[in-house]
Amino acid sequence: VQLQASGGGLVQAGGSLRLSCAASGRTFSPYHMGWSRQAPGKEREFVAAISWSGRYTFYVDSVKGRFTISRDNANNTVYLQMNSLKPEDTAVYYCAASRTWYGSQIEGYAYWGQGTQVTVSS
Repeated sequence: VQLQASGGGLVQAGGSLRLSCAASGRTFSPYHMGWSRQAPGKEREFVAAISWSGRYTFYVDSVKGRFTISRDNANNTVYLQMNSLKPEDTAVYYCAASRTWYGSQIEGYAYWGQGTQVTVSS
C-alpha cells in the first residue's frame, strides 16, 4: 500500500489543522492506520492509531482531547484532526499502515508515507 500525507502547514497556537493520508495500491480497509511525528533533534514518536474498522482508537497522552483520528474506508483515507495546537506539536507528521494491530508501537508498522510539516507558532 502506498501512502500520501497532506494538510500540514503553519498555524498559530490554539489553531487547528486536519491532516489527510490517502492510500493506494492494495485494499485499504484491512489495514490498521497510525500517525506519528518527529520534531527536530528528537526521535519519532507515536501520536494516534485507528483500527481497520474504525472502532478502536488510541492516542498518546499529550494529544488526548485535542487530536482525533478517523478514517473513510470508502475513500481510502485516514485523517488526523488537530485542535488547540501548541508549539510543541511542531513536527513532521507521518502516516503508517499495518495488517497487524500494533497500536503505539510504531516500529511495527510496515508501510509509511512521506511526512507533512506542521509548524505551530507561539
